Amino acid sequence: MAIPEPAERSAPARSNLTLRVISSLVLAPLALVAAYLGGIFFVVFWVIAASIVLWEWVRLVTQAKLRTFAFIDWLAAGIGYAAVLLFAPLILRRDPAFGFVAILFLFAVVWVTDIAAYFTGRALGGPKLWAAVSPKKTWSGAAGGTLGGIAAGVLTVKLMGISVAPMLILVACFLSVVAQAGDVLESAVKRHFGAKDAGHLIPGHGGLMDRLDGFLTAAAAAAMVGLVRGGLEGPARGLLVW
Repeated sequence: MAIPEPAERSAPARSNLTLRVISSLVLAPLALVAAYLGGIFFVVFWVIAASIVLWEWVRLVTQAKLRTFAFIDWLAAGIGYAAVLLFAPLILRRDPAFGFVAILFLFAVVWVTDIAAYFTGRALGGPKLWAAVSPKKTWSGAAGGTLGGIAAGVLTVKLMGISVAPMLILVACFLSVVAQAGDVLESAVKRHFGAKDAGHLIPGHGGLMDRLDGFLTAAAAAAMVGLVRGGLEGPARGLLVW
């Protein structure tokens, strides 16, 4: 007897979800340990991550066989993209008093936004967020991701003993939205080059660029907020204390 078509379609999805969970269980602890240790460990962690992302970006561009001037433009964009991924978390973590908490806050917002958006979108469906660029993302998923990201960020800060001001809730909302925008931006870049994934380094996730797209934009936004309010001496404090 033939297997029903919906089951055929759901099997690859379940397999991919399993790979995503396993990969996250490996990568998340590494990121948390590096954030906790700080110093040279944190720097090396993000140097390696930024280097891999730049390599994946260059690989995408090279495979497209662009003309020289276009290749140089895209290469420059990739260097900037990787530089943001490197320096944004380093700026926040260098704050001795609040740096670790700021990174935890950022992780919580970005990770839970991604998870909540995935499951909310699958459960509720509805209109697509931007079908031409990312056909699986929905407005319901975006809303669920934002709410989940806010809750996770607020809970993390409270558990770390920092008072949650109304403005911090708005910051968490802002970072969640920016993280989702970063995901869409990276999807647009991949679609421009006709690629489904930026690489194949992480089972279930594609490349590291696919995994860190939302974190990159959220980290950049968080660093800018922190620098504006706390300066170079206290960027994490500027992000968290209102």
